[in-house]
Amino acid sequence: MKASYQVNQSLQALNTFGINAHCAYFSRITEASQLTELQSQLSVNGLFVLGGGSNILLPDYLNAWVLKMDIEGVTVLSENKHEVKVRVGAGLNWHRFVLYALDHGWGGLENLSLIPGTVGAAPIQNIGAYGVEVEQFIDKVHGCRWGHQQAFELDRESCRFGYRDSIFKNDWKGQTVITHVDFRLPKMGQYELQLEYGAIRAKLADWDIQNASAKAVSDAVIAIRQSKLPDPDEIGNAGSFFKNPVVDQSVFEAIQKEHPSMPFYPVHDSAIKIPAGWLIEQCGWKGRREGPVGCYQQQALVIVNHGGASSKAIKEFARKIQESVFQTFGIQLEREVNYISFP
Repeated sequence: MKASYQVNQSLQALNTFGINAHCAYFSRITEASQLTELQSQLSVNGLFVLGGGSNILLPDYLNAWVLKMDIEGVTVLSENKHEVKVRVGAGLNWHRFVLYALDHGWGGLENLSLIPGTVGAAPIQNIGAYGVEVEQFIDKVHGCRWGHQQAFELDRESCRFGYRDSIFKNDWKGQTVITHVDFRLPKMGQYELQLEYGAIRAKLADWDIQNASAKAVSDAVIAIRQSKLPDPDEIGNAGSFFKNPVVDQSVFEAIQKEHPSMPFYPVHDSAIKIPAGWLIEQCGWKGRREGPVGCYQQQALVIVNHGGASSKAIKEFARKIQESVFQTFGIQLEREVNYISFP
């Protein structure tokens, strides 16, 4: 299919925060071949690749050429009795892929159910939830580097994954268009379910499920997320706005002395992860609202757009939360949501 573009395109329906943003140029990409066709035209403007529109905060005007990735499809590359290797289009909705995998007897991703966004965005952010990160199952990432006129194929190690981090957010930031991601997924019964993080075991117990399956874990994660996180179709948000901070043992012990009921998760012998939502709630932000911007009443980790909020107002609200947590606990919260801007 021949590549085409629109000028001054509205992106309000394409970002989960619901920011009424516009961009200079806009193209939908349904085939990798369209990227080659567009490269000569795109050199005149900055490039921004848009997936599901989650985990980002757009400016009111994006002086860039926006590529909306709509490449879908799941192809089995190899398979044995223990695992399957599949290639997935970057534009496929992430949750749809998780459910597709479960339906086909492929596991590992159940803890990542209902995370918003697309398959192509997953490795950029190294999405994670309930004790699982997507890097554990990524085999290779395919795409092209803009300005280098070349395709790339990176294995997992070359992606330099970290906590909500990757090469695509650092050295290659703004240069990459991911077209496909290869996953190695274990088959049901060939791996151990991850049940210890969050409220998964409690939810399964509520349902009187003694021997959990991957599908049951997925259902539990979906129920937990729906009870805590707002639906972007009902109220604008980009999911968890801040990362859970990882602190030294000494910092953790000092805070725990004052707050013995504080939840925490050991990372290794000398580092502890503290839920950012708990820190924010202790500072009194849960449910607070300033004009059209607020902190979600069910989960303090989520900033919401009640309607008509500007990018500037959301940034200022987030800054106040960071300042409050730092003054109270001495911890500097890092954003999980990416601020998008072009000169």
